[in-house]
Amino acid sequence: SLALPYLKYPEQLDGWVGGEKGFDPMNITMALPVYWCREAELKHGRVCMLATVGWIATDSGLRFAGDMFQNVSTIEAHNKMLEAGVMAPLLAGVAVVELYGGWLTLNGFEERIKREAGDFFIGKQVLPKDPEQERLMRLRELENGRLAMLAFSGIATQAVLTNSAWPFL
Repeated sequence: SLALPYLKYPEQLDGWVGGEKGFDPMNITMALPVYWCREAELKHGRVCMLATVGWIATDSGLRFAGDMFQNVSTIEAHNKMLEAGVMAPLLAGVAVVELYGGWLTLNGFEERIKREAGDFFIGKQVLPKDPEQERLMRLRELENGRLAMLAFSGIATQAVLTNSAWPFL
């Protein structure tokens, strides 16, 4: 494959954005449908893009208004928000989004609705109208999501290991 020249090209990725590079180093798409894998990759990539920006913003001093949000490090944030009772409503909101996403994924996979993996039916109006430019934009989202998954993992690990804020100097 172009992504990993020492591995065989995963034929099942043909027709998927990013598939032309053949990035599937663990051959997961040989065991699971590409639709499910792409759904998970886009979801986790989007979450990590937000989480990476959020972590850096918090470590740079950006906070929500309110005393409970002040003087809390990113490492302590989860436990402090549990103590303050903020996490239950947040979890309920996330649960609603997850249920909707699960319903979309299941119905899209079974082709009961016309839906591509990762499509929540919002934001398509900002995609370029030219099909090639749209494909490139989708590829950028996919690759930036992959990078963000690595970035967030590195940021969280570095923060705990050094017990310091970003940029960990």
